[in-house]
Amino acid sequence: QVQLVESGGGLVQAGGSLRLSCAASGSIGTIDVMGWYRQAPGKQRELVAVITRGGRTNYADSVKGRFTISRDNARNTVYLQMISLEPEDTAVYYCNARKTSWPTVNYWGQGTQVTVSS
Repeated sequence: QVQLVESGGGLVQAGGSLRLSCAASGSIGTIDVMGWYRQAPGKQRELVAVITRGGRTNYADSVKGRFTISRDNARNTVYLQMISLEPEDTAVYYCNARKTSWPTVNYWGQGTQVTVSS
């Protein structure tokens, strides 16, 4: 089992910045990919950014150039630095940890609210 604890959400004005953190504990040696997803009211959960253990990253087109995902393997923590925030970024942000070898397992954090006011 893997436990994920997120922090760093909050209320910010458009154009502002926030940094989300996700600390992992438990059987973290099995985790290959960590990332952030978000879910806005009335919408499906969507990928924001992911990072592999080796540091390869992938971003949603809507956040490229504004969000940066990073990973501190020594601290078992993944970060999401968000700048130039827009009201459309308002959502609950969820940390995800994935074991990609069979059987694949996904772990989720409890979510942290990010609200961007116009």
